[in-house]
Amino acid sequence: MWFDRSSFLFYDGAMGTMLQSRGLKPGLRPDVMNISSPQTVEDVHRLYIEAGSDIICTNTFGANALVLKSAGYSPEEIIPVAVSAATRAAGDSVKVVLDIGPVGYLLEPLGDLALDKAYALFKEQAVLGEKSGADAVAIETMSDLNEMETAIRAVTENTALPVLAMMTFGKNGRTYTGVTPEDFATLAERLGVAAVGLNCSLAPSEMHETVERLAGSTSLPLIIKPNAGLPDSVTGLYNLTPAEFAQQMTKLAKIGTNKKIIGGCCGTTPEYIRELKKVFSKL
Repeated sequence: MWFDRSSFLFYDGAMGTMLQSRGLKPGLRPDVMNISSPQTVEDVHRLYIEAGSDIICTNTFGANALVLKSAGYSPEEIIPVAVSAATRAAGDSVKVVLDIGPVGYLLEPLGDLALDKAYALFKEQAVLGEKSGADAVAIETMSDLNEMETAIRAVTENTALPVLAMMTFGKNGRTYTGVTPEDFATLAERLGVAAVGLNCSLAPSEMHETVERLAGSTSLPLIIKPNAGLPDSVTGLYNLTPAEFAQQMTKLAKIGTNKKIIGGCCGTTPEYIRELKKVFSKL
């Protein structure tokens, strides 16, 4: 799983907020900027790499056929150019991971979307990602264990790409559908993912117990991608500075013996990754 002698790999940070600061208008899908402004997307990837990211995610969080239909695009149009923008920035030393988020609708039995339809959506994304040259697939921000399993199977049964799997937990240590870290770890190990972790929703200091429980349930590498605290209701800016974020992350880094992939989610920027790299070099 890409680790050499280091016990840490560094992920990137948020994409959406970076694109908003570079012209993405409210209500428009970030995925579409792969076509309307590919250089802007590539520039964001490059900034994260310059900050120290070993792994970057493509700008494809919502690039499934069901979600893109409302924007007038298809995965066949979005995913290849998204992977291309990332690989141009990455060169030979940085791993490019196809980003896959929730399908956008609740799956059976919680909702109306049939599992086989969701499987087909995830399969299409994964196959296009592999054909376009992605090194792996990141399935992130999931809350439903059925959806996570469906997505993992769609990737592993139709491509040779390793899977990085992340769910989003609340302060109570459960996802909003009630999944526990232990449930998640058991599923992920059974399905053969390469790394398992959590992203979004919380600041690093609020993830401590959940990370402990996840580390105690698996020997797989752990992915930790918290938010930069909470956003201001007026400005939209998040309340943790890069230095505060990095210091909180050091406490998570010491949990368990798992190797760790460290990055950021909503509100983080290349400055947060740069600060993480600096602080973690002293651990």
